[in-house]
Amino acid sequence: QVQLVEFGGGLVQAGGSLRLSCAASASTVSMDFMGWYRQGLGKQRELVARISKGGSTNYADSVKGRFTISRDNAKNSVYLQMNSLKPEDTAVYYCNVAGSTWTGRQYVYWGQGTQVTVSA
Repeated sequence: QVQLVEFGGGLVQAGGSLRLSCAASASTVSMDFMGWYRQGLGKQRELVARISKGGSTNYADSVKGRFTISRDNAKNSVYLQMNSLKPEDTAVYYCNVAGSTWTGRQYVYWGQGTQVTVSA
């Protein structure tokens, strides 16, 4: 069982920046994917950004060019730098790790979520 704890959410004005952090309770070196999802009020949870074990990244179209995901395996952490924030970025942001072990067992873990609110 891996526990994920997010930090860095809050209230910011449109155009501002926030940096989200997520710390894992276990080593992240071998974790296939680390990422961030978000869920706005009345909306489905959606992928924001994801980074692979090898460093490859992918982003939702709505955040490309504004958000940057990174991981630091030495600190068992993943980060999301969010710039040029818009009111539509308002959501609860969830940290996620997923992949499969060497035995083929699939795993996925979620953090408890952190609220990001962007005012107009």
